[in-house]
Amino acid sequence: MKKLFSNIKGDAFGGITAGIIALPLALAFGVSSGLGPAAGLYGAIFISFFAALFGGTNTQISGPTAPMTAVSMVVIASIIATNNGDINKALPIILTVFLFAGLLQVGLGLLGLGKYIKYIPYPVVSGFMTAIGVIILVTQILPSIGYYSKADVDYVDKFKPQVEQVVFNRHINEIKNKKSGEALNLQDYNKAVLKVNTINDLEILDEAKTLAARETSGVWGTLKILPRALQNINWLELMLAMGTIIIIYGFKRITKAIPSTLVALIVMSAIAILCKLDYKHIAEIPSGLPIPNLEIFTGFQLNNITPYIFTALTLALLGAIDSLLTSVVADNMTKTKHKPNKELVGQGIGNSIASIFGGIPGAGATIRTVINISSGGKTKLSGMIASLLLLTILLGLGPIASKIPAAVLSGILITVGIGVMDYKGLKAIPSLPKDISIGPLKLSSEVLIMIVVLLLSTFWNLVYAVGIGLVLASLIFMKKAGDYLGKKSTVTQLEEEPWDDETNLPSNLNDKIFIKHINGPLFFGSTGDFLQLKSQLPKTAETVILRLDRMEYMDQSGLYAMEDMLYDLTENEELILFVGLQQQPKYMMERIDIIPDLVPEKQIFDTFNGCLEWIKLNRKSN
Repeated sequence: MKKLFSNIKGDAFGGITAGIIALPLALAFGVSSGLGPAAGLYGAIFISFFAALFGGTNTQISGPTAPMTAVSMVVIASIIATNNGDINKALPIILTVFLFAGLLQVGLGLLGLGKYIKYIPYPVVSGFMTAIGVIILVTQILPSIGYYSKADVDYVDKFKPQVEQVVFNRHINEIKNKKSGEALNLQDYNKAVLKVNTINDLEILDEAKTLAARETSGVWGTLKILPRALQNINWLELMLAMGTIIIIYGFKRITKAIPSTLVALIVMSAIAILCKLDYKHIAEIPSGLPIPNLEIFTGFQLNNITPYIFTALTLALLGAIDSLLTSVVADNMTKTKHKPNKELVGQGIGNSIASIFGGIPGAGATIRTVINISSGGKTKLSGMIASLLLLTILLGLGPIASKIPAAVLSGILITVGIGVMDYKGLKAIPSLPKDISIGPLKLSSEVLIMIVVLLLSTFWNLVYAVGIGLVLASLIFMKKAGDYLGKKSTVTQLEEEPWDDETNLPSNLNDKIFIKHINGPLFFGSTGDFLQLKSQLPKTAETVILRLDRMEYMDQSGLYAMEDMLYDLTENEELILFVGLQQQPKYMMERIDIIPDLVPEKQIFDTFNGCLEWIKLNRKSN
């Protein structure tokens, strides 16, 4: 406790500065996620406080981040769509998935897996981060030009003919769920038809708006509706967004002492409010203390979150990567050493509590952490102060914050999207070696992985893209390792490259003995040549000596290749001798009884000379 308050002045200034920077970003990320600005603010408050309190990086400032928000946006949109556009019905399920992700992070920390996060390949991270930037940029085009598909009457009208079918299918599915797999009858279909016939014009309009919003969501939806949107630009909204972007980049040239994002938020919001402009403002931020959503627990059903377990794991892993990378940055600045597993536990606790109160998930935020350290923050108190500042703003300025123009937050997000892309990785593309071939085309494997993750993340699914990227990177790595080690694991006959201790082999034994050298590990990448031993044997060979001095390791593929090869030899009654068998290969061969069934212990020798003496005493007579 004494250490916590050892730097009150520096921590207070660092925390306040970081909290001020976090405010506009939290609101923007909340809006971008689809749950509204309050969700972003709640996430920033609870994650910042509890991640600082329980985490393993003293100066870390946590809260909603661009990567976490991008994945959350996909989760939220998917669950809302599954619940027919009803956000109130979908919210408990969404927050349960976020809670599960937080608990998984705690589990990762308790299991001590924090140190393994660093092994995720850079091309996967690079492609993902660039995709996050592209997604944010593309999806913010529509709000930045003031186009909202729900407000486009002519566009919404196109979906009205689909409403009856949607309502019918929804009620059929509800009946199926209630009947728990029983076959539907005519009466069930009549009930669904009756329900369709009772919907009024207002309900039809609401359903059509939901369908229109769903059709224009995400990158594909934005690109499809973009030509229409460009014909319906709201120039006021566009000017507010452009003004925000100009101030953010322009004010940095004047001074970096004051966060340019906050300056842009205040200036553009003040212009819109004081000039009484007719603009679209963000959703209302509830006043008062955040209230826990207990329906997460009271209405919990496992089948509601089962389809999103992999997504929750992805959120947990992404948050872990995001946070620990920031922790490394903090270590470099403060010359300290963070505790990765404790940091994961802290982040998990923060995300879990935030989800209970309706907040979106987050992670360690690099820019906010750097600002905190630069402003004097040194202990956990700085992150807690940043949280309390945001809570104070929520309680005192909630109604005012609700008047912030949506286009201003869109402009802020566009700058976030530009900043989050991995330009270092993109610039390196031309210089990376082209080490793989796809038909006549030569590519860099690193670039291939990055592009695959980038395209799949942008146009398909962020979660699956990361998984596919990891699998692809692992396969390419195994291929390269196999090729490299395979070259070192060779098969040679005695007369080609005899080892030093083989030069004294009696000439009368040359035709009787065949020696196989294994230089390096026997694994899946080197079994091909090994299995060719049978074809290399001279007809006069009676004894096969396997020189295993340099074979320190064998995997399961190598083990079974060895077994197959030995079976072939024993069928022809060749005598098999091992020389220099190492501990790990011997253990593997004992597990499946190669030793002693195919090669008895008496036929295993430590040295070649010992083996040769045994042969002289026991070889077959001519």
